[in-house]
Amino acid sequence: MAEQNKKPEINKPKFSAYWIYALVILIFFGIQLFGGGSWNQPAKTTQSEFENYLKNGDVEKVEVINKKVAKVFLTKEARDKEIHTKNKPKNFMAPGTNDPAYEFEFGDLQNFENNFNKIKNEHNLKTNLVWKTDTNLWGDLLVSLLPFIILIGVWIFIMRRMSGGAGGGPGGQLFNIGKSKAKLFDQNTKVKTTFKDVAGLEGAKEEVQEIVDFLKNPDKYTALGGKIPKGALLIGPPGTGKTLLAKAVAGEAKVPFFSLSGSDFVEMFVGVGASRVRDLFKQAKEKSPSIIFIDEIDAIGRARGKNNFSGSNDERENTLNQLLTEMDGFGTNTNVIVLAATNRADVLDKALMRAGRFDRQIFVDLPDVRERKEIFDVHIKPLKIDASVDTDFFAKQTPGFSGADIANVCNEAALIAARKGKKSVDRQDFLDAVDRIVGGLEKKNKIITPEEKKAVAFHEAGHATVSWMLEHAAPLVKVTIVPRGQSLGAAWYLPEERLIVRPEQMLDEMCATMGGRAAEKVIFNQISTGALSDLEKVTKQARAMVTIYGLNEKLGNITYYDSSGQTEYGFTKPYSEKTAELIDNEISKMIEEQYLRAIAILEKHKEELTQLANVLLEKEVIFKDDLVKIFGERPFQKDIEERKNKTQESTLEEE
Repeated sequence: MAEQNKKPEINKPKFSAYWIYALVILIFFGIQLFGGGSWNQPAKTTQSEFENYLKNGDVEKVEVINKKVAKVFLTKEARDKEIHTKNKPKNFMAPGTNDPAYEFEFGDLQNFENNFNKIKNEHNLKTNLVWKTDTNLWGDLLVSLLPFIILIGVWIFIMRRMSGGAGGGPGGQLFNIGKSKAKLFDQNTKVKTTFKDVAGLEGAKEEVQEIVDFLKNPDKYTALGGKIPKGALLIGPPGTGKTLLAKAVAGEAKVPFFSLSGSDFVEMFVGVGASRVRDLFKQAKEKSPSIIFIDEIDAIGRARGKNNFSGSNDERENTLNQLLTEMDGFGTNTNVIVLAATNRADVLDKALMRAGRFDRQIFVDLPDVRERKEIFDVHIKPLKIDASVDTDFFAKQTPGFSGADIANVCNEAALIAARKGKKSVDRQDFLDAVDRIVGGLEKKNKIITPEEKKAVAFHEAGHATVSWMLEHAAPLVKVTIVPRGQSLGAAWYLPEERLIVRPEQMLDEMCATMGGRAAEKVIFNQISTGALSDLEKVTKQARAMVTIYGLNEKLGNITYYDSSGQTEYGFTKPYSEKTAELIDNEISKMIEEQYLRAIAILEKHKEELTQLANVLLEKEVIFKDDLVKIFGERPFQKDIEERKNKTQESTLEEE
């Protein structure tokens, strides 16, 4: 009954200040049009026609207005003449009996007056010439007040912008510079990403799902006296899915979700970053419970006093201080949860990392073989794939790939298949895509001399031979001498995914890497610049063994690695000059030992090396089967397979 008696709402027009502006303008226009006796408009004529009327005795009086315009008044007899009634305007603006019948503008005042007097005297006329000065009070007032009106209007416009009355439009950005740039996702803006779209990352997903559950069912956790965590920090290498997890939270939480980047706080104006932080948390508290997501938080979260030399008034530090206060200060609202992501957790300020601000640090690592399979399954769903596609095989072929890399592989495979005119994406397209991403684009038209091609073939055959003969070296997948990217040739390996690496494993890998230069020395008794990337790789490995992992006997169990990253900005080394000399000697000695070891292996298998290089020159691409034909099975194949089986069994037991 209440609903039936309820009167329908009438949408009345809202009052606006612009109505007043429009009314004032209309009043001024009305005064201009209808003020000052300008209702009756006389007909237009010329000076020569007027002189004819004057000679005929039709003109009773002439009024000269402001020495520019002449208004002509006719006699009573002349008004009834056909020539004048014909010129009379046929509308409501026509002049009356006491109004001027004609008006015209003359050029020179003196000539007009002389002609008038001459005609008047010649024809003995009684026509009067009257001089008048016509003033438009309202028009003059409008012209004098117009600049002030414009200034007041501009001032009101600016004040409305500064007070936020103009909203966030393009023109309001100058005065909204201290406002937050966060994008709001709520029930009106649906985010389609859910936790089903996030493959792998089981541990990280559980942590983040629990945060969503906190916001949906807070009583479940607070009933026992617990507090909802204030923040969670996602840490991991680039491309592992940190931002994707945040998108899934936005899609699942069903609460307002504010998303922005750390660089959105940074501006050239002093105090803007802190102002934006305040505005962001103000908006979040108004819509609480809510979530704030700050991507790449290291842009403002770097350790204070260690990241630059810009002086005491550092805008980033002011922004960070305001963020620290908002996250855990006197006026903190516990209904706002802050999510943040970074791949540089080592440079973040300790005050930002402490419990009470970011209570949880969620590590998002590179996916293992099982997680890579799940990621492949997600990304091949929209593709038209062939029956030959096996995600288990692809997962094993892509060690060290992040989720973003796998998405790129699937996209590249589809593009390669489309380029070849196929109707579906098959296994070879995926393998070509992996090669494309790892090695770069094929350059078959690159001009290489026969001598250079032969050198490249023996170089790559040297890598293959040495790695085949060493127990801990990564097993070979294929070798090619087709130029890719910046390299003239490449050897693909399938490394074991180890969590702990022993010295003998690292030394075997270094020896296999030096196999290319060693082959050039054994066959041609010359070395070339083609081993640059190999030398860079082994130098980094040797330096890590000596200075980071403490795997050198002479230096002993000591490391110069600083996980906090603070030594990055220092001017001194953490060791003496004598130790630096010892480090350099040990690195050089380690590399030279592996180089000589590779030469010894190749001298022993020189015939097989030459045979392999010739096959490579003929085919340009060789695979593992070609090496088995030339060398037979690997000497340590049984031990390697037993080790792999044990690893797989332990993985299954954990599951």
